[in-house]
Amino acid sequence: MSGNHQQLLQLTYIRFVILLGQCCAVVFALLYLHIDLDPWALGSALGLLGLLNLMTYARLHSPWPVTQPELFSQLLADSIVYGFILYHSGGGTNPFIFMLLIPLIITVMTLDSRYIWMMAITVTAIYGSLLVYYIPVIKDTGHQHSLSALFDIHMVGMWLNFIMTVIVITYFIVRINRTIQHQQQRLIEAREAKVHNQQILALGTMAAGTAHELGTPLSTMRVLLHEMDLDPSLSEEQKEDIAILQQQVEICADKLQTMARSVAEEHNSEKTSLVTEFLSEVLEQWKITRPEVTYHLTVQDDLPPDLRSNTALRQAILNLLNNAADACPHNIHIDLSWDETDIWLMIKDSGPGLPIDKASELGKPFITTKGRGLGIGLFLTSTTLARHDGEVKLYAAQERGTVTEVRLSRRSVHG
Repeated sequence: MSGNHQQLLQLTYIRFVILLGQCCAVVFALLYLHIDLDPWALGSALGLLGLLNLMTYARLHSPWPVTQPELFSQLLADSIVYGFILYHSGGGTNPFIFMLLIPLIITVMTLDSRYIWMMAITVTAIYGSLLVYYIPVIKDTGHQHSLSALFDIHMVGMWLNFIMTVIVITYFIVRINRTIQHQQQRLIEAREAKVHNQQILALGTMAAGTAHELGTPLSTMRVLLHEMDLDPSLSEEQKEDIAILQQQVEICADKLQTMARSVAEEHNSEKTSLVTEFLSEVLEQWKITRPEVTYHLTVQDDLPPDLRSNTALRQAILNLLNNAADACPHNIHIDLSWDETDIWLMIKDSGPGLPIDKASELGKPFITTKGRGLGIGLFLTSTTLARHDGEVKLYAAQERGTVTEVRLSRRSVHG
């Protein structure tokens, strides 16, 4: 429906150009060429076309969708008005007779085949009737001077008509092609979003199934470790190993429970705070889990904006920081800045950099540069940032390492 709306809007622009051109042609013919025209009939037709254009432009501001029958009826009205104007200005001898092609060209570019054939029959019938029934602009007096004057007027009119037709058709075809390209781009983005959502759903299903299946073996391991711990023949070193195993099993069980209730607690975890406070909390949590890292933080010297965050966003930033630490845990540069519309977070590590063969595929599921990675961390991170009207991009640093650029929209804090 949006395409028909756009085409009807462009039709109003074309009508305006035709109205301007025809008004100038009528005034020129009456005042300069002194051609015998009916100004009241032509003025009424042009006024009707102008009124129709104003009504159409006002109608486009309504919420109703523009259907193909409505667009066809608008083009049909144009062809009838054009025929009436041509009837009072020489009919088939009028050099502007090819003005009838404009509704047909628009119909061919925008509507279904049934409307194309109906419009083709209509303009052909109008053209054929104007070859027989019309009001001549110059009376036939039998003098050679009258025929010569008629020929000169016709040639000048054909030249002007050709220029106007070229302008109108070129403008319309360019706009149509841009609209079609825009619609194709939207279809491509919609298909990519559908595939992306299907991948997210598949990962969620796999995670839920895995969490359910891991519950049984973890319970079995917990029971067996408890029984082994009761064995009096074990040495102190063996008991310490069992205690470590019990601790790891409990950590895995806690992770599964956290996963199970994360969806319900996601909304409750949302809060709005200064972006500097948000980053400080994330870096503090990161230092606890990765005490070996060293980093240098640079923050813009200005009043920091607010940021709406939740657990998923904090985990997404943690994933990016962990990726930088995995590449090289030392001398990581973190830069936080913002402008009127966005918040920017730059993370630069000193690792080996991006592999050329996988640089274009990073961010897709199951694509990783780590031998032991699953390839879903960056994918989930980019998905989370997209939900916050943001994005993440990775670049190869000039000397060595990788630059991770995160953009978060400041508008999302008010969304």
